[in-house]
Amino acid sequence: MRMRRPRWPRTRTGQRRLVQAVMAGCVLALLPSAWLYVSTADRLRTTADVPRTEVAVVFGAGLWKHGEPSPYLAHRLDAAATLYRAGRIEVVLVTGDNSREDYAEPDAMRAYLTRHGVPDARIVSDYAGFDTWDSCVRAKKIFGVDRAVLISQGFHIRRAVALCEAAGVDSYGVGVADKHDVTWYYGGTREVFAAGKAALDAVFQPDPTFLGRKEPGIARALAGAGD
Repeated sequence: MRMRRPRWPRTRTGQRRLVQAVMAGCVLALLPSAWLYVSTADRLRTTADVPRTEVAVVFGAGLWKHGEPSPYLAHRLDAAATLYRAGRIEVVLVTGDNSREDYAEPDAMRAYLTRHGVPDARIVSDYAGFDTWDSCVRAKKIFGVDRAVLISQGFHIRRAVALCEAAGVDSYGVGVADKHDVTWYYGGTREVFAAGKAALDAVFQPDPTFLGRKEPGIARALAGAGD
């Protein structure tokens, strides 16, 4: 069967209705992005002025060859190390993908942080941070985080803050600056579509891919922070 090609309406009324429908679709598609900007307007900071907070959460951003953090992930970890050395945070929760034996974002993140001055005892790993919503829910329900500084790239940080707020974590976001290369533009474009899923996650609050039992890692790390 031949598929009929869509035709431009012949009447002005039909053309007007088509244009209105397209405009309405565009508005609806952009509503989630607008929600992210409005809801996080007063929650974005820099490494210099972010409030002192016990816990920082660093989201995974991929590994390169030999299991090293990608440049984007390394920049996030650099910001966390800067905050730790400045005494603005006490513990870092690294959350990422460990769905395969040969791919462990949290381990690579931990190794990078220890090389940049963060003691191993001040780092807690979440191996089931498969996406932003999962990481936020697990930070709250599994690791008991009530307040945190979130660290990610600028194009992602608003979504991270909005979702962690929806999950019950009082959050401030530090958006790491990066050069506007192909990856950056891809990430920014992807966020337009990811905003829709974020809105659904915030409203319906589904369980993460893996929840599991509560873990005392954050409490133990904080208890040892004064030693």
